Amino acid sequence: MMNKKPKIIAFHDQKYHFQELFDSKTGFYVRSGILKNNLEHDVDTGIDPFMRCMPFLIDIGIMGQCEHGGKGLCTQAGVECYQNGLRIKQPNMSLANFKLIVQQIKGKTFQCALGGRGDPNKHQDFADILQHCRENNIVPNYTTSGFGLTDEEVAITKEYVGAVAVSFYRHKHTYHALDQFISQGIKTNIHYVLANNSIDEAIEKLRANSFPKGINAIIFLLHKPVGLGSINNMLHPEDKRLKILFELIDNQPFPFKIGFDSCSIAGILNNTKNIDRKTIECCEGGRFSCYISSDMQMMPCSFDQKMRYAIDLTQFSVKEGWNSEKFAQFRNFLKLSCVSCQDRNDCMGGCPLVPQMTLCNRATKKQEVQP
Repeated sequence: MMNKKPKIIAFHDQKYHFQELFDSKTGFYVRSGILKNNLEHDVDTGIDPFMRCMPFLIDIGIMGQCEHGGKGLCTQAGVECYQNGLRIKQPNMSLANFKLIVQQIKGKTFQCALGGRGDPNKHQDFADILQHCRENNIVPNYTTSGFGLTDEEVAITKEYVGAVAVSFYRHKHTYHALDQFISQGIKTNIHYVLANNSIDEAIEKLRANSFPKGINAIIFLLHKPVGLGSINNMLHPEDKRLKILFELIDNQPFPFKIGFDSCSIAGILNNTKNIDRKTIECCEGGRFSCYISSDMQMMPCSFDQKMRYAIDLTQFSVKEGWNSEKFAQFRNFLKLSCVSCQDRNDCMGGCPLVPQMTLCNRATKKQEVQP
């Protein structure tokens, strides 16, 4: 059985001169500003570090195919799979390759998000993957549709996982999976894709407080026109419904936490007043996180479906990929975009891969640098 006692992990980034604390039990994470030595003591400058010597979190796409893709569960729910799971079928990541990744990152990376083109809980080595993470002081989390969820998978989740997210597909199995996880005391989130075809429902459910009871948080994920994602379903910064949604979240308490992916950062900055900016983070791709696909391609973000910045991990190490020229090119967008904007340090120009989906129409956005 896994040791359930809380464990605080402290990490000092010697390359970029900052410190981190991570509670592997609760998921609480905090980092200092850049530290400057003054009379033999480190002083926090208050300046946020731009990046880390290695990713803190890695999104590992262990699933190369979606066993429910033929049923079109996501499409039926109005969710357009950015991984193109309806059409692309590749082998799942092998346990050996997963262990190779862990061997290279242990001691430096403290969380992994398991995903890919299907439900990670249906991976042939699901239990072994989770156990191997914990044995190496890495907290595994994953997202599932909940379709065909078994009692054994729930028990394994409870034993090893930090938090689980259920994609909000609006099917009976969505609510059943939420009930299964919540009833076992597992930290359970909802992943809700925020798009042109779903924002009205989100507003209505927030107003009525009608999301399922007992969840830890709702995480809003901005729809991306990638893979099966259509341009027509993309939200635009001038959409009045965005202001309504953000005002609800800005001013009304809820019985659960609310989070957004970093792709939504410009929308938060442009439409809220009460959210503490210390609690938000702009694009972490290539700075604090990255993605590794089932076929061992490492890239700054999983939305790079065209593999523009991919590094082949069968030829290079994770560290070499992290320090590669391709990753540096991706970071240049974040370093150089919107240089005259007053919120540049909190936003860094929005999305490097799909700039047009950034929820901002300020004049300063026109100065963005294309990656």
